[in-house]
Amino acid sequence: MKTNVKARNLELSDRLRADIEKKLRRLDRISHPDAEATVELIANASRANDQSHVAEVTLRNDGEVVRSQSAGSNPIAALDALLDKLERQVVRSKERPRSGRGRTAEATQAITAREALGSVAGPDEQEETRPEIVKLKRFDMVPMFEEDAIDRMEELGHAFFVFLNADSETINVLYRRNDGSYGLIEPVLDDRRRGR
Repeated sequence: MKTNVKARNLELSDRLRADIEKKLRRLDRISHPDAEATVELIANASRANDQSHVAEVTLRNDGEVVRSQSAGSNPIAALDALLDKLERQVVRSKERPRSGRGRTAEATQAITAREALGSVAGPDEQEETRPEIVKLKRFDMVPMFEEDAIDRMEELGHAFFVFLNADSETINVLYRRNDGSYGLIEPVLDDRRRGR
């Protein structure tokens, strides 16, 4: 696996780089031979001592992008904290269907087969159907920070995550973008609609 190591606010010694590469070798057995890992180490003097270093790893593995982040008292401790999580994510990404394209092709083939048998209604014969809600989920909203929401979303293996943002005290939606990064949807209420 090819490994790129970057550091912010931190001296990146040859020994530290070698330690990081050695630790990432444990992913070799479950990752593609051409996989590429980008490790970013960040030192934050403003954080508590046990959270003063952050390690972020983005793994490009056979077309899949897996990302994980963790904090620790030093760069190696932060990396150790995220390796188990990253390993689970790689295994999960292998088990998940590759993309919606494969399923769409299968669905298209099924429709084509039914159409050939005459069991699919033509455009003039189709009934107007309205989408309906078939399942309702309710859950308690526990305030959390964006970093915690990312961790929780990755643990669950979801493509998006709805959470109560502890900073803004609003409901936010966190989602995974196609390039492996994350997006955040924050609602903004129009003052005119609220009657102000």
